[in-house]
Amino acid sequence: MSDARAQILNGIRRSLRRGELAGEARRVVESRLGQPPRGPAVARAALDQQGKVALFCQWAEANNATVARVDMAGVPAEVVAYLARNNLPAQAAMAPSPQLEAYDWASQRMLSLRRGRGEAADQVSITGAFAGIAETGTLVMTSGPEHPVTLNLLPDTHVVVLREADIVGGYEDVWARLRERYGKNGMPRTVNTITGPSRTGDIEQTIELGAHGPRRMHIVVVRE
Repeated sequence: MSDARAQILNGIRRSLRRGELAGEARRVVESRLGQPPRGPAVARAALDQQGKVALFCQWAEANNATVARVDMAGVPAEVVAYLARNNLPAQAAMAPSPQLEAYDWASQRMLSLRRGRGEAADQVSITGAFAGIAETGTLVMTSGPEHPVTLNLLPDTHVVVLREADIVGGYEDVWARLRERYGKNGMPRTVNTITGPSRTGDIEQTIELGAHGPRRMHIVVVRE
């Protein structure tokens, strides 16, 4: 254990007026950490995979995102068409992800892509997603070299490419996936759950889009 961590834990113990856990109490904690209990599932998300996909799209659109469903070959063309429909430039910052590189971006000759983190001047970002949650239409983003977190936050328009196979029923399914993918000691530094474009109702209870992040979110759901 690092000195900093030991200091923090010792400070907590002092405030609780107890020492380290021992005996049965320690066994219970270690058992829970080793095999985390699963929380209750939401009934509306207890569907087959196509039902989950449809529910995800329904809730994403209800939360001010736009959704298109295409096959793998149609992803680049859909992105370009979306940019054109919204009078946006055909250029974007894209996550340097092998998942995204599998699509034929070169087929869209007018599209200019820059791989890397988001910058303040970027108008559009393109990323993948770790998962989509059907019960709320929420996207789950994990940070790392292949997905700089700034791409989720800085550009005014966020285009997300999500595979149907990565849509799960509820939040409990996502945490189980995270544990399976990363293990206990390799969790990503950031896990963002994003439901639609950024919005706030702080001023006179009037909803404003783009207050703290992208004002537009377009989700390209990929049939595979």
